[in-house]
Amino acid sequence: MTKVIDFQTDPSRYRHWGIEYDGPIAWLSMDVDESGGLFEGYELKLNSYDLGVDIELADVVQRMRFEHPEVKVVVMRSAKEKVFCAGANIRMLGGAAHAHKVNFCKFTNETRNTYEAALADSGQNYICAIKGACAGGGYELALACNHLMLTDDSTSSVALPEVPLLAVLPGTGGLTRVTDKRKVRRDLADVFCSIEEGVKGKRAVQWRLVDEVFANSSFDEKVAERAAEFASASAKPDVTQGIALSPINRQFATDAVTYSSVEVGLNRAESRAVITVKGPETTAPADMDAFTAEGAQAWMLRCARELDDAILHLRNNEKHLGLIEFQTQGDPELVIAHEALLLAHKDHWLANEVLHYWKRVLKRIDMTSRSLVAMVEHGSCFAGPLAELLWAVDRSYMMLEEFDGDNRPLARVTLSNGNFGTYPMGNDLTRLETRFLGTPEQVEELKNSAGAALEAEAAEELGLITYAYDDIDWEDEVRLFMEERASFSPDAMTGMEANLRFAGPETMETRIFGRLTAWQNWIFQRPNAVGPEGALQRYGTGVRGKYDMERV
Repeated sequence: MTKVIDFQTDPSRYRHWGIEYDGPIAWLSMDVDESGGLFEGYELKLNSYDLGVDIELADVVQRMRFEHPEVKVVVMRSAKEKVFCAGANIRMLGGAAHAHKVNFCKFTNETRNTYEAALADSGQNYICAIKGACAGGGYELALACNHLMLTDDSTSSVALPEVPLLAVLPGTGGLTRVTDKRKVRRDLADVFCSIEEGVKGKRAVQWRLVDEVFANSSFDEKVAERAAEFASASAKPDVTQGIALSPINRQFATDAVTYSSVEVGLNRAESRAVITVKGPETTAPADMDAFTAEGAQAWMLRCARELDDAILHLRNNEKHLGLIEFQTQGDPELVIAHEALLLAHKDHWLANEVLHYWKRVLKRIDMTSRSLVAMVEHGSCFAGPLAELLWAVDRSYMMLEEFDGDNRPLARVTLSNGNFGTYPMGNDLTRLETRFLGTPEQVEELKNSAGAALEAEAAEELGLITYAYDDIDWEDEVRLFMEERASFSPDAMTGMEANLRFAGPETMETRIFGRLTAWQNWIFQRPNAVGPEGALQRYGTGVRGKYDMERV
C-alpha cells in the first residue's frame, strides 16, 4: 500500500527544525534527524532533506505568520558543525518515482516563495547565516532569504553542483534566483554552476552570491548585530499576541476526505476528484476583535487551511485523478460579508495574514498539474475569494435558469472588491486581468458589477464563465466534457494547461515554475540522470555517470 503523505504537523512533532523566539527575532535552526526520512531506504545525512523536512519548514513559516506576529526578523542557520545543508537527499531522489520528485520540487518552491515574500507580505525579514558547506538545495534555502551572511573559513562555501555531480538542475529555483534575484553575472554564474567545490569567502561577495562575509571568530556576533539592526529598522507594527493554528478537522474515508468547510469526493473510476467548498453558515464577525477571538475557527481562515490541505493531498496521494472539479455550496452574501470584514481592515495584522494566505492557496491551485473545472450549480456561492476559482480553472460551466425539480437558489456569480487586486497570481496580475489580457477595459467595466449577483446569462456575457447551459443541455454537455478530458494524454494536458494559465508578463515566480515544469519533467526522466548508469544512480559509488552525449 502506498504511504499517505500528510502535510499537517505541529511543533511538538518536529524532528528536523528547532526554533527559539527572542522578542522580534526568531532563530530557526536546521537540525535534520538522519533517521527521520519520510520513506525508508536513505539517511538524511549532512542536513540533507526530503519532503518531510520541508513539510516541517512550511509549518514553521506558516506559524510564524499567525502564532508569532511579533517576529520581525528570522535567522535561518544550521545546528550542525561544519555543514549548513547538503541539499535534497540524493538517495531519496535516486529512489523516488518521477512524480514524487517533481511534486517535491514544486512544494519546496512554494515554501521558498512563502518565506521569500514574508517581508513584503508580513514584515518578517529572513536572514541566512551560513556556516559550513551550503550546497545545492541548501543554497536554495539560503537564496530565498533576503540577506545572506557567510563565514570565512576553509569549510564554508556556497555551491550549486547538480550539473557536474548529478546531471540534473537546481530544481527549487536555484538558477533563476542566482540570475534574477542575486543578479549574478552570466559568465560567473556559468562557472559557479559548473564546479563541485563552490565559492568561498570574499569571492562569494564579489560574485554577488552572498551579501556579507565575516571571520569565524566574529560571525555569530555579526549575525546577531545584523538581526537586531533589521528588527530596529522594521516598519512592522508591534503585535504582542498571535492566534493558535489548532489542528485541522479532517476525516478520511475510502472515497472521500471530509473537512468542516471542504469536502473532497474521490471518483477513481472516472479519474476525477470533486472539491466542494461550503460557504459560512453564520454571519460575519462584528469586528476584528470578534474575528481574532474566533481565531483559526473563523471561516475565512478555516476554509483556506482546509482547501490548502485538500489540494496538497490530491497532488501527492491521488496522482491518477487527473481532473479536479470545484463546486461551492452556500449563501454568496455571507461569503461577501466575511471577506468584506477583512478587506475593510487590511491594516489589521490578522486580516492581512488571512488575505495573503488566500492568495497563496489560490496560487497553489494555479500551479496544480491537473485539469481544473468549476461547476456553478444552483445553490452555489462563487463569490469574493471563491469566485477566484472560476478564473483559476481551465473551464467553467454554469446552470442557466431554473432546473426542473431543483428548488435551490439560482446560480449566481458575485464579484467583490477583493477580486481586483487582493489575490494576484504569480505573474503579478489578478486572475481577471490575466483572463482579459487583450481587453483590459473589460476589467474596469467589471468593477461596476462588484456586489451584484450575476445570473448565468449576464455572467456568460461578461466573460466570467465559459458556458451556460439550461436544464435540457446541462447533463449532456458536462458529461461530454468529462469524457473528452479523460481521453487526453495527461502529459499533453500538463503542458497545455501550464502554458495557458499564465498569460501576461513574466516574473521570477512564473519563470521558476515554468522552468521547473519543463526542466524537471524532462531531465528527471532522462537516462543521463535516472537511468541505471545515470548520475543519480551512480552517485556515491565512485563511478561517474555514463552519458548519451547527443544534444536535443
